[in-house]
Amino acid sequence: MKAVCGQSGEGIALTQISLDEADRRHPENTRFLQSPFWARFKQAQGWTPLFFRIISAPPPMTAHGDEQFAVLLRRVSRWSLAYIPLYPEIPPSDERAASGAGAFLTVLCAALRPFLPRGTLCVRFDLTPAFRTSAECASWKKALCETPGVRNGAPVQPPDTVVLDLAPSEESLLSRMKSKWRYNIRLAEKKGVTVRRGTADEIAVFYALYAVTARRDGIAIHSRAYYQSLFERAAERGGVRKNPDVRLYLAEHGGDAFAAIVALFCPREGAYLYGAASNSKRNFMAAYLLQWQAIRDAKKYGCHCYDLYGVPPDDDARHPMHGLYRFKTGFGGAIIHRPGCVDVPLSLAYPLYRAAEALRAFWHKRIKKLRAR
Repeated sequence: MKAVCGQSGEGIALTQISLDEADRRHPENTRFLQSPFWARFKQAQGWTPLFFRIISAPPPMTAHGDEQFAVLLRRVSRWSLAYIPLYPEIPPSDERAASGAGAFLTVLCAALRPFLPRGTLCVRFDLTPAFRTSAECASWKKALCETPGVRNGAPVQPPDTVVLDLAPSEESLLSRMKSKWRYNIRLAEKKGVTVRRGTADEIAVFYALYAVTARRDGIAIHSRAYYQSLFERAAERGGVRKNPDVRLYLAEHGGDAFAAIVALFCPREGAYLYGAASNSKRNFMAAYLLQWQAIRDAKKYGCHCYDLYGVPPDDDARHPMHGLYRFKTGFGGAIIHRPGCVDVPLSLAYPLYRAAEALRAFWHKRIKKLRAR
């Protein structure tokens, strides 16, 4: 991959490669969303993955691992949407450099366009720069979207998250948590809660708990087959270090599995993907012990960091997911803000599609607020 900085006014030469070739070539430091493993998983969900190599590109660009990246295509009625998760690697910068990043995205899209289906609405980039304040992030994105041909896009991955650096010792990781979080970990152990790694055959246990969580918290979830497929893809590709290790953790008490999480580990990062809990034994603090076990295992695996994967943008008690913000920030990680998505439109139908997306998002937020009340 390449890191982007400065203006890009020349063309980019690309070549398309097969999924198998991408599998052979991709380096260990790949983000899991850019891995061939994730592409195969999304392919099973109806997406079409494409992989490309950059043969040549305009300066100034800094090498960042291998020069390949994934594009995921999704059908939208009679059109298509091209989605590029967390690529290219753009370092945080000020507003003056944002226009250079925007120019590079438009040049990259021009190179991609011949490989995309006719009727592709846009190329949607989930951006990589990580800022420490939401204000810095918003200013940078505003400057980026002033680049001709770049538009603000609907979010796909959570733009705001909490990331733990796993380089310190376990004792240091514990010391960085809020004292109440350390207390809750010990309390769960004192109450006799145990955490073990589940098997792919126990996805049914996780899904039953997840369905309860969805009803309680008013969240949408996929079918059981979606999560089963994630574990099946991991099992198919198990034993190869550069492919992610997907793990199910079950919290039990008295033989009863009453809470669970799903985490993913790869050399670059660990990620907390899904969490579920029953309506009983809520005061046993299993969620804290589950996360602590996953954090410790991610460190042992060799992950550089552990991403708790998604929080509200700030500590606003009025936000319907404020409890999630408090829970995840208590583990002592850094709160980071990414710009989310930008689009490079390729079709005259793009404005209509964005209007439909905005309307759907409005009603989704309205329903969530009503549920929160």
